[in-house]
Amino acid sequence: MKPLHIARCVAIFSIAICPHISWATSSFNDVKASWKPSDTQILDRHGQLLQRVRTDATARRGQWLALSDISPAMRTALVLSEDKRFYEHSGVDWQAVSAAAWANLWNTKTRGASTLTMQLAGLLDDDLKRSAGGRSVLQKVQQTISAQWLERSWRKDQILEAYLNLVPLKGELVGIDALSQTLFGKAAHGLDEREAAVATALVRAPNAAPKLVAQRACGVLKALHNSDAPASCDALEMFTTGALQRRDYGASEGVAPHAARQVLRDAVGQTAPTRITTSLSAPLQRFAVQTLQQHLRELVSRHVEDGALVVLDNASGQVLAWVGSSGELSNAAEVDGVTALRQPGSTLKPFLYAQAMAERRITAATLLEDSAAQIQTTSGLYIPQNYDHQFKGWVSARTALGASLNVPAVRTLVMVSPDAFFKQLVRLGLPLKESGDYYGYSLALGSAEVSLLSLTNTYRTLANGGQFSATSLLPGTKPTMRSALDPRAAFIVSDILSDPLARARTFGSDSILATRFWSAVKTGTSKDMRDNWALGYSQRYTVGVWVGNASGAPMWDVSGTSGAAPIWAAVMHYLHQTQPSHAPKPPAGVVQVPVQFAEPNANTRNALPLEAARSEWFIQGTQQTHFAIDNEAIKPYKTRYTGQNDLKTANPSGVRISNPTNGTIVALDPDIPPNHQRITFTATGSGVRWLVDGKVFASGSSAQWLPWPGRHLVQITDARGCVLDNIQLEVRGAGVVNTPDIRAKPRPRTAARACVS
Repeated sequence: MKPLHIARCVAIFSIAICPHISWATSSFNDVKASWKPSDTQILDRHGQLLQRVRTDATARRGQWLALSDISPAMRTALVLSEDKRFYEHSGVDWQAVSAAAWANLWNTKTRGASTLTMQLAGLLDDDLKRSAGGRSVLQKVQQTISAQWLERSWRKDQILEAYLNLVPLKGELVGIDALSQTLFGKAAHGLDEREAAVATALVRAPNAAPKLVAQRACGVLKALHNSDAPASCDALEMFTTGALQRRDYGASEGVAPHAARQVLRDAVGQTAPTRITTSLSAPLQRFAVQTLQQHLRELVSRHVEDGALVVLDNASGQVLAWVGSSGELSNAAEVDGVTALRQPGSTLKPFLYAQAMAERRITAATLLEDSAAQIQTTSGLYIPQNYDHQFKGWVSARTALGASLNVPAVRTLVMVSPDAFFKQLVRLGLPLKESGDYYGYSLALGSAEVSLLSLTNTYRTLANGGQFSATSLLPGTKPTMRSALDPRAAFIVSDILSDPLARARTFGSDSILATRFWSAVKTGTSKDMRDNWALGYSQRYTVGVWVGNASGAPMWDVSGTSGAAPIWAAVMHYLHQTQPSHAPKPPAGVVQVPVQFAEPNANTRNALPLEAARSEWFIQGTQQTHFAIDNEAIKPYKTRYTGQNDLKTANPSGVRISNPTNGTIVALDPDIPPNHQRITFTATGSGVRWLVDGKVFASGSSAQWLPWPGRHLVQITDARGCVLDNIQLEVRGAGVVNTPDIRAKPRPRTAARACVS
């Protein structure tokens, strides 16, 4: 009997006696549906791919590819190399089986008779997988049976498609998508004949040496060209060696890496899903990334390398864009600037003024003094300064907020109190870690730490008339709104932030913050220029931008309009290319009345008003038409109060200590040599003597004193020894060596006495 007939008889007998294979009932669609890529695809709200993130480290599996998405060269090369009669047999190539059996009888080396269908059966059933010693006779029989079951229930194109997606290739790579992306840096539909030949050679020997892979690939090329050796075979080994060394298929790739990690972190379940649809907009995300990187390249000479951006939909709270870093421009690209905690600077001021208005402490037209201020606190004197180190005098609250003046903001916080303002910020969704007393009056200037996401959402609360809800990265979420701010105060503050005239004193009348549509915006810069912000909103969107350095290093010469503001403006104009934005409608309980301002005691017709007359918004019941400061009010306002413990003896001569002020705390700098650290004392008169802790150490209107750790009483006396003024100060830090050349000159101790005229 011929070997062919023997093989057929064995197969028929095996089919008759072997039990039904349980997995054979699985359809092609079942196998395709059970495929789990090693990556999770993060999609935008319309299904566009934003980011690919590897979530399974056990193997490298790409997406399941339809046969039409795999290049014809790859499909043809695989069939010619592995199963020439694939489209002719019914799962088993009996001609190849007989040839292999005959060759085994004569001990002749030949290629195995395993068809693509038989190999696929081995991939689908763990019991049929090839071990190090090869398959057993029983496994081979079962594999034959399984292949015929497959051919009866699956189409040929389905078998070929499943094989190309399930076949293990080099190293951890499984499937043609992972192989194509890793070795050739392209999608499988773009594989040419040479690349297809190398890929096919790896099917038979996944971990073979490059030289052997190149030899087999050359054979595949010959088969594709009807045995005519193509010229490309000459350089095939070099090409193969280079391809096998590539690792271009990164763990994560796309335009939204930080948003992808955030949404994966929030995903429900232990196993990461293969696809997650987010609320992001792919076109907006790409524009935001490009705009942020382009602007930061322009700021590189100013020591700026990092930035972040977030866009929120006002109605739903859904995140439309999430840019966590500047990417390749940053030395800390993995740090997510959207969730990192930074000092917000002046961006907290709108909520302070809104609270003061809601509590009826001020109105938008209330006059506040922008002048030098010294506020006594439990830890010493707090002396706020404006950004430009200049003072504007008496200004309205509208101007103070629009121009972002610091001193009026601190004076407003004195009225509201740090603790009350802290509680208001928490209601607005800012998860501050410390208490209001911890931050003190510097809270008005943004001394707390907040994230860009939470701060942007707080501005969204202003856009929604004081209504707060959480943000979401998932589409279809319905916000749960709650009242967090008086809607009347929110409306008035929004009107101020949208007023270009209100910010003209600091930003000019035509700054980058001005838009052709209605928008409200506020900038902020933290201490030492470490953080620069721009946050604002239109009728539909809220945009927040942060610029700085993830390391905390200060920027150089970056202002509120040169750092984050241009990025904010570009994104806002992109969002409103065709979409209008209208001012919010006044809520119930607000009125608009004309107001006028006057200089202190402006008794003449030629006196210039403090500000131009205008129509102003008020909470009902707080409106008035004229605002002026009387000289009688100025003097008490500027009086320095130091408490009962610091009451002083009357001083008819008017000679006083002008510097330092009472309660000053001096911290010795450990990096400066002690001998070079001096405190300058100045007095308003002449011919005075200076005493520290009762010891005379200098005379004249000014003196230099070597600071010594501890609490000290500083006094000035006249020639008779009568005390004219005194202050208390404290020196903190390490002391200096007690040597004669640096201590105060020894003078006889003089008992200072209070003299009454």
